[in-house]
Amino acid sequence: MSVYLDHAATTPMLPAAIDAYARAMTVVGNPASIHSQGQHARRMLEEAREQIAWTLGADPIEVVFTSGGTEAINLALKGLYWRRQRDVARPRILVPGGEHHATLDSVEWLAEAANAQLSWVELDGLGRATADAFLVALEQGHEAHRRRDDATFATASGLGFDPASETALGTVLWANNEVGTISPIEQIGSVLAARGIPLHVDAVSAYGHLPINFRALHEVGVSALSVSAHKVGGPVGIGALVLPRTVDVVPLIHGGGQQRQVRSGTQDVAAAVSFAVAAVNVAETLAAESVRLAGLRDALIAGVRAVVPDALLNGPDPIGAASIGAESNGESAARLASNAHFTFPGCEGDSLLFLLDVAGVSVSTGSACQAGIPEPSHVLRAMGRSETEARGALRLSLGRTSTAADVDAFIAALPGAFVQASRAGFADRDVSRG
Repeated sequence: MSVYLDHAATTPMLPAAIDAYARAMTVVGNPASIHSQGQHARRMLEEAREQIAWTLGADPIEVVFTSGGTEAINLALKGLYWRRQRDVARPRILVPGGEHHATLDSVEWLAEAANAQLSWVELDGLGRATADAFLVALEQGHEAHRRRDDATFATASGLGFDPASETALGTVLWANNEVGTISPIEQIGSVLAARGIPLHVDAVSAYGHLPINFRALHEVGVSALSVSAHKVGGPVGIGALVLPRTVDVVPLIHGGGQQRQVRSGTQDVAAAVSFAVAAVNVAETLAAESVRLAGLRDALIAGVRAVVPDALLNGPDPIGAASIGAESNGESAARLASNAHFTFPGCEGDSLLFLLDVAGVSVSTGSACQAGIPEPSHVLRAMGRSETEARGALRLSLGRTSTAADVDAFIAALPGAFVQASRAGFADRDVSRG
């Protein structure tokens, strides 16, 4: 038995995308060359860009190919930050605590290397960032800055100083990569745009699961959006930053000046062609597939609750029962159709992962393991969970190849794995006391 429930990490390549990749790799020619073979490669590349742009509701010239989601996020955050310093110092970045590490590590690097000041945006109990939370972070960060330099603040206040004037940008996950909670990016973009603050949206986990219309998003304040091919059935090693012509960034890579001089380097034609095939397939089937996956997700949630009643669902509950964190949420929230995220009390998520893996079921934890030491999920901690609650996390994510039989197999394997993991307890418990 082999059951794959880790599609949020990477989903299997579509057979059509594999075929397109193999055919495109036989084509010789650098798309920057002016001879006929080079121009043939260029046509293939630009046709792929057009198709991907269609799935994103963007113009083709706005699609900047990168090596993946991580590079796209780095380019957006560092490029926007550096550009925003050109005329006046704007050191602050608004960032929720539950972001992907591609974002967290990037902004923390900017804090160390470029004197950025990080204003942390609180998540609600369901893992959602809201426009109000962004405004609170904006004002609180400004108050902290004021207390550090009252004289400067007094002078600036006399000139009508606005806290937004020292803010370089904001960034937010559209759909949280761990708990699957969907944040209201249109509202966030609108409130930041009204204050002249650009917003980057990490759509890596949302792409292929939520319809994306970048033109509409840009109208309400979204300045850049990152995606990755391997989340939608394309190859690993290619992604894109959607960047309007009106938004300028400082490039990370310099060289041949390709892609509007935003991202130099010879472009991977075969990967782009394969990416396009996968993207178009996902876009054309998104509505029906979302309904199918939501049904599997709900069966998964119900099954977990039936065999491990103590398991707690993190994030919004799509089937009506109470989910942890719901009491702190004043309005309804949504989660991805493909995501179910649980905390299993009294055991390590890593223990459950390894035991389920032995049983032939691939899942993911909400924890990062560094140097062999289990650490609690930073997302759950940002949602207000205790360290103990954050350590027993398990993420179950569905995709195109998922079936009802996969759900049944996981539910059958879970009780035994949970019993064994509970006996093991936590990794740092004192085993010398019997």
